[in-house]
Amino acid sequence: MKLQYRMLLSKKYYRTTCNTILLFFIVLLTSSCNIVKRVKADEHLITKNTIIEDGEVNNEERVNNIIIQQTNLGMDRFLGLRLPLRLHIYNWAKPNIDSIIYADVLSDSLKVKRRIALLSKKQFDRAVEARRNRHNWLKRTGEAPVILNEDKTLKTVNNLRNYYASRGWLNNSVDYEIKKDSNKRAQVTYKVTKNKPFILDSVKPIISSPEIDTLYSKFSKASLLKRGEQYDVSNYEKERQRINAYLRNNGFYYFGQEYIRFVTDTIGTNYKVNTELVIANRSIRGDDSTAVVPFKKYKIKEVNIFTDDNFENRFKTIADTTTYKDYTLYSKNKLRFRPKALTDAVFINKGDNYSDLARSRTSRYLNDLQMFRYPKIIFEENEADTTLTANIFLEPKKKYQLSFDLDVSQSNIQTIGFSVSPGLKIRNIFRGAETLELSGVAAIGASEDGGDTEDTFFDINEFGGNIRLTIPRLFTPFKTDSIIPKYMSPSTAINLSATSQQNIGLDKQTISGLLSYNWLPSKTVTNTLELFNVQFVKNLNTSNYFGVYSNSFRRLDNIARDIGYIDEDESLENPSNSFSLANTFIDDVLAGNTSLTSSDDDYVTVNNIDERKDRLTENNLIFSTSFDYKKDRRANIFDNDFSIFKWRVELAGNFLSTLSEVLGSTKNSNGNYEVFGVAFSQYFKTEVDYVKYFDLGRNNVLALRSYAGIAIPYGNSTNIPFAESFFAGGPNDNRAWTAYNLGPGSSKTTNEFNEANFKIHLSAEQRFGLFGNFKGALFVDAGNIWNVLDNVVDEAATFNDFSSLKDIAIGSGFGIRYDFDFFVLRFDTGFKTYEPSQNEGNRWFKNYNFRNAVYNIGINYPF
Repeated sequence: MKLQYRMLLSKKYYRTTCNTILLFFIVLLTSSCNIVKRVKADEHLITKNTIIEDGEVNNEERVNNIIIQQTNLGMDRFLGLRLPLRLHIYNWAKPNIDSIIYADVLSDSLKVKRRIALLSKKQFDRAVEARRNRHNWLKRTGEAPVILNEDKTLKTVNNLRNYYASRGWLNNSVDYEIKKDSNKRAQVTYKVTKNKPFILDSVKPIISSPEIDTLYSKFSKASLLKRGEQYDVSNYEKERQRINAYLRNNGFYYFGQEYIRFVTDTIGTNYKVNTELVIANRSIRGDDSTAVVPFKKYKIKEVNIFTDDNFENRFKTIADTTTYKDYTLYSKNKLRFRPKALTDAVFINKGDNYSDLARSRTSRYLNDLQMFRYPKIIFEENEADTTLTANIFLEPKKKYQLSFDLDVSQSNIQTIGFSVSPGLKIRNIFRGAETLELSGVAAIGASEDGGDTEDTFFDINEFGGNIRLTIPRLFTPFKTDSIIPKYMSPSTAINLSATSQQNIGLDKQTISGLLSYNWLPSKTVTNTLELFNVQFVKNLNTSNYFGVYSNSFRRLDNIARDIGYIDEDESLENPSNSFSLANTFIDDVLAGNTSLTSSDDDYVTVNNIDERKDRLTENNLIFSTSFDYKKDRRANIFDNDFSIFKWRVELAGNFLSTLSEVLGSTKNSNGNYEVFGVAFSQYFKTEVDYVKYFDLGRNNVLALRSYAGIAIPYGNSTNIPFAESFFAGGPNDNRAWTAYNLGPGSSKTTNEFNEANFKIHLSAEQRFGLFGNFKGALFVDAGNIWNVLDNVVDEAATFNDFSSLKDIAIGSGFGIRYDFDFFVLRFDTGFKTYEPSQNEGNRWFKNYNFRNAVYNIGINYPF
């Protein structure tokens, strides 16, 4: 069971925390400005390293990382300041704390006796140890000053020479200059002269094994060593890896990179490099001798699959043997899987040459099935005929897996809430490695009015269920292997869900169904096609609209009083919490039965409220098809130099529209087709999201994000359903505004949930290490939402042309993060830098202060 408790933190707490952080930095800068505090009189702190390449400064991270003695972290100027935080922390520590403790306390026996009498011996020892540990912690957390060492400077010079030589400038020269000042600081400048580069002229193969030699003409066509290009050692290593991969994928089971070497000749060649590609024979080590033999190709003689290889079965004999095509399946109990379900996951085929690629694809596919623990693939050599037997050992996971989550929550709509989410996972339910997941949710809560004695205390409830079936292949009536082969790990997901809410918003009932296909064309690319995604949302309590969207009601109430529709002491809300009078007021205004005319601002406000009310209270039927493309170049979780590109396109309502036309269905009074009494949504929606990370070295990362999305209604719709709209603000968006609080455009709306059908978002974030697991960040977020090509007529909220880009909101701020390794706890403070809702000429830095800042707590990075 997992127990989670969530509660909202007050702004007062956020402000206190933020002020504490700010005070910390002020104290740090004012009290610890002497960065050479721990530098001895005859030593110098390195404050700057510079590499000048052929007269120009080289700021490339790859080159500057060669320098052995890097400056202290934060020594480089940032925003005009030098902030070597870890150096300052180190300087706070006393270098001889043991001597100080002895001189201050332990050397005076009378003082020791008095303190022991006051505290006790145990408490006294703890106090002494705590003082010692405090300073030792400062040393460990901080960073000792980097003292100039000319021997290390000479090593850097040598490393730079080797680096430039490896890139083709074999006759380069590197010198250095050290500038010291009277304040115990030093700057080091490395001067590089590259001179004329060497060019690759020829590659001559010397291959010992005849079978490899016969393939040279094939694998040399894609060689990375090209005549006429500048010599580069990295290309030789890449070529070595390429040849090794080619041979191991073409039957040479015992081949390895160590058998490949390059011999280069640059003496008297007039800046040309002649290369010999040497591929040696295989070395077989015996007990007291080593035999050298030519490499041979190995073919797969047979493939055996052991379907229930686990610890419990280790002493059992094979009880079930099944042959399917060219595979033999062995089971110590009854075979639980259909043979085809397992053989479809195997890319190692009888009669094929041995291939590393087939082996890795088989391992990945078997893992993707999520049916087995750590599948093993072992090859055994058949010396008599130079073949291999592939043995695949599978340990099935348990068929049934139960889960049970309990959640306790508190929010702005409920004082306390409890929810239970049981789940059941059934593996291999139809013997084809399918997974069926059943889950549900049951929640109760007490609303803010739950203390009313006339109502039940737990007056909020939500119930729902979900069924999801995952099939490890494309579930279609026709074959798709030629389009999406099985090495792309295709899978099908069928999902059905239903939820019902009471006293939450408008009391919605939702039913949805999904049929989607997923496949991976490469290691970096993921494709998802949602062939059918059906959502039906029914609002059961539309009469409570103004109870949920109270800001809109207050605006109506104020307008009604201002024009004398009601008295000053009256309200559009009836004593029984009925808002029928508010609806009557809207009807009277729009019908011209009040003093307001269509040219009045208040009339426009009432019209906008009515349009929004109609849209948010209508039932929705969405029948859509979508395609998602994702390319993620991130190598692993430690990679900080990568890009992620995501694109999504969605079409909704076309099938139902065509079907309605074919069947000759009649339209309702608004000119829309209906299905089961609900006008279905019809729109086109697309989103593009691009994230780029730049590793600046030394725990510094520049992260950029750009996003754009648009949803255009047409045909059967004049607007976009609320669930498909865009919003702005929040901890993962523009952090200077809370979620749903920004936009649309330059409108001064006070709606609880601002949304629109067009969005632009840009973010730039500089991340850097502080000390220990604490990280820092400075960020700028920009963007907004607008209405475009729909039925919203408010000029301030619509995107008309490129001049509307002046309504892009800008927020900036800073963040503190703590890295727990498996997740990052994030605290960000965002300041409203440019507010489009303010009057023009008064938008910059209007509310740029801590009082109007937005404080965000999040898990992991925002992008």
